[in-house]
Amino acid sequence: MLDGVNVALGISGSIAAVKVVELAHELRRRGASVRGVMTESARGIIHPWAVEFATENDVVTEITGRVEHVELCGRDGWADVLLLAPATANTVGKIAGAVDDTPVTTCATTALGADVPVVVAPAMHEPMYDHPGVLDAIDRVESWGVDFVDPRIEEGKAKIATEAAIVTATARATTEQTLAGRRVVVTSGATAEEIDPVRVLTNRASGKTGRAVARACHVRGAEVTLVHDGGDVHYADTVTVESAAEMRDAVLAALDGDAAAPADVLVSAAAISDYTVEPADRKLRSGDRRTLELEPTPKLLDEAREARPDLPIVGFKAETSGDDAAMTAAARDILDRTGLAFVVANDASVMGRDETRTLFVDADDVAEFAGTKTALGGEIADRIASILD
Repeated sequence: MLDGVNVALGISGSIAAVKVVELAHELRRRGASVRGVMTESARGIIHPWAVEFATENDVVTEITGRVEHVELCGRDGWADVLLLAPATANTVGKIAGAVDDTPVTTCATTALGADVPVVVAPAMHEPMYDHPGVLDAIDRVESWGVDFVDPRIEEGKAKIATEAAIVTATARATTEQTLAGRRVVVTSGATAEEIDPVRVLTNRASGKTGRAVARACHVRGAEVTLVHDGGDVHYADTVTVESAAEMRDAVLAALDGDAAAPADVLVSAAAISDYTVEPADRKLRSGDRRTLELEPTPKLLDEAREARPDLPIVGFKAETSGDDAAMTAAARDILDRTGLAFVVANDASVMGRDETRTLFVDADDVAEFAGTKTALGGEIADRIASILD
């Protein structure tokens, strides 16, 4: 997600500075190189040696004759992005007023003048965040194209966003916006069919691939709606569903959007139940032999195609044969029946794993992919961008 990206990490004097060691590690785990820049107040909370350890680079604690701000954030500087995390009310206000009295604010002024992307993750007490002057400063800085990662409002504090949210915002700021202005609907996870008030029929799908696709599309600039089986997501508007019928209704509604902005593409990555049952009103007694009459559920892809005849749709097909020829044949069957853009075929054994192997099947070709589901999400997003172009 951040392979080859150089991140200048500006740290100011919020108590949230104690989290920057793990943030720096996460940025590097995602492929970035990181160099720290600290205010004097930040050095009173976390020692520069800790930041040096986390980044494996020297830390800028003052601007010297080496003009570190230009070396890092100038037009020909090292950094691809300046990430301010945490950013205090004081720091945001200074940036809005072009006040350069710390290494961090001096780097910010330089980056903004040099058109280096800037991402800000504020952290402060909630009353400070609600101050009219701070809100005005945020609005002004945002108007310059700076991306803010919204804090978590908890316990009277505007706490710094999660590492995942900050990493995603950093990736979005440094990735070509090939899906800007596009609306993408993604389904993810498993559905469950009620047997009685406490039991369900479901499957082993984890939702990792669908979430990776949604995140990759967001990083490339898309407005994403994720229809899934639940969980906190910071990179998409979400609709939580349980049954196949609920997913069908939510997807069809999301495809319509509003009259001015219908969806541009559907990625159907969820493992939707093929069968449902008539649920019992009360819990079935355990120990008794039961026969469940399974009724097939309507096919989401067929209904989406009927509703939107020209919509590009990406399908998924999981098989248990382990045979590439069989997976390709099954993928081509659904590809031709529903008029899909392409199908991602895989063996069901990868369910729940972080690594995967898939076949991309379209009308003309079959291509193999092997790697992480995060990387697979990026590959799918890139293929979608090519189709929409």
